[in-house]
Amino acid sequence: MKAPELFRRLTRTIMLVWRAAPGWTACNSVLLLVQGILPLLTLYLIKRITDTITAAATSGGADVRQSAILIAAAAGAALFGAMCASLGRLVTEMQAQTVTDYVLDLLHAKSLETDLEYYETPSYYDTLHMAQMEAPYRPPMIVNNLVQVVRGGISLTAVAGLLFAFHWGLTLILVSVALPGMVFRFRQSKDLFRWHRRRTPTERKANYYSWMMTTDAHAKENRLLGLADILRDRFMELRLVMRGEQRSLAARRAGRELLAQTASILAGFGVLLSMAARAIKGSITPGHLVMLYMAFQRGQGFMSEMTNGLVSLYENSLFISSFYTFLDVKPRVSESPSPVAAPSLRKSEIRFESVSFSYPGSDRPAIENVSFAIRPGSRVALVGENGAGKTTLVKLLCRLYDPSGGLITVGGTDLRDLRTPEWRSGIGILFQDYARYQLSARENVWLGNVALPPDDIRLHSAAAASGADEVIRSLRDGYDTQLGKWFENGEELSVGQWQKIALARCFARDADLFILDEPTSALDAQAENEVLEAFRRLAAGRTVITISHRLSTARCADLIVVLDNGRIVEQGAHDELMSSNGVYARLFNLQAHNYA
Repeated sequence: MKAPELFRRLTRTIMLVWRAAPGWTACNSVLLLVQGILPLLTLYLIKRITDTITAAATSGGADVRQSAILIAAAAGAALFGAMCASLGRLVTEMQAQTVTDYVLDLLHAKSLETDLEYYETPSYYDTLHMAQMEAPYRPPMIVNNLVQVVRGGISLTAVAGLLFAFHWGLTLILVSVALPGMVFRFRQSKDLFRWHRRRTPTERKANYYSWMMTTDAHAKENRLLGLADILRDRFMELRLVMRGEQRSLAARRAGRELLAQTASILAGFGVLLSMAARAIKGSITPGHLVMLYMAFQRGQGFMSEMTNGLVSLYENSLFISSFYTFLDVKPRVSESPSPVAAPSLRKSEIRFESVSFSYPGSDRPAIENVSFAIRPGSRVALVGENGAGKTTLVKLLCRLYDPSGGLITVGGTDLRDLRTPEWRSGIGILFQDYARYQLSARENVWLGNVALPPDDIRLHSAAAASGADEVIRSLRDGYDTQLGKWFENGEELSVGQWQKIALARCFARDADLFILDEPTSALDAQAENEVLEAFRRLAAGRTVITISHRLSTARCADLIVVLDNGRIVEQGAHDELMSSNGVYARLFNLQAHNYA
């Protein structure tokens, strides 16, 4: 990493930590600096105590009062240091927790803001995984590393000056012995970061196998298909590879650290031998001997502290790069510089004009040159085989993506020029892969329109229209029943019951446009008829787009759009399409034949 990039990243991290926890950060910085100065005071007091006792022993007299004062001062300094250390640990913990919550909030906000297309690329998940793993605790560590370097530098400068005043060679030994260890550790940090980045896809895959074995999503098939041993073996194979590489990294680190420590130990005892020889000759006092040896030892400790801070600073800056890469992702579906209010869909026509779209990383168009119009208050059915592009059209209309060609207009205004949140707020939608919220039944419906109070009567009306009200009232605690089995006292629903809950969530929205993607796929014929009848009453006068493989549902639409491989092959009303004897007629007759 180049120095300017490192500096920018450190500056950005310091500002992030300050914004997250200004009070804790300031307090922590002061405490760390105070702890950096205290060892020098301790060294001085120990020298004074040693010289006082030695002088008393040599002269045959004893200044007990002076010795007691010095010892009391040393004890006070030690107690004050212990208090600062204890308080520092508390402040550091509070700072770390506050920053962690702040960073997680940034991650969540960015994840919710990021375009849907990013969820369809492996590189996005690699970056998100590293950001989630590293970002919550790296920023406070970087700030503490900086303070650690400054604190160690202050103490080291004072100790080095003391050693230099006695003999310049002591300072040279102190610095030269520490340099190889510093170089080794910088190299180790770079190797570790490269390994983590290279192994992120493997780690994610191992986590995926673990998730398959420990959640309910695959529990039934794991048992029925006998997948337990396969999943366990694949998980362990990946973990063994990663563990072997980690072992190799750890072994190299241990060897380098042993060399550095050996040099440090030999240097320390070499200095002690030299000082002892001088003390025996009478060149220095015992107090000088104790002070200089302790100063050299403390200097090694301060050098180690500063080295650790620098290396950790470098390592944390490497690992937090994924977090900033994630935060710097620019949305492609962005708000217009001068957005306009969304027009009323009860009066405005929606037009697809030569719309084309390809998913990221795909050369095949999902939608190609699609044109049709939706009149206000009309019912439109999108029909076609799987992969024909029906759901893609809906995603474009909801502005989860922008077309790569052509445009979508509402009342003559380009969809991209509307205020996106306002536009989406007027849409009630049920996707085929609807969410199953592990929350109460009431919350599952309320999430469809959080502008309402959670106990609003309209939520019950929406549930009644979808057939969910009867399901919910049969539960143990009615609307307060916890759904799903992830949390205590939860009740699991059938697929059809979950779909009714999802429909209720859609119906709870005060929408002018309803979009239903296979809305009754999990319902039996009677329930389907009841839901559709209730929905027709609910959606009267509003625009409705339905995606359904059940063409009996499509026949009531004002406009049926038939898609094949991303293109419109037919469009019109049911009778018109049946008389043309094309794709729609063939599909309709094929389904009707199954009921004959």
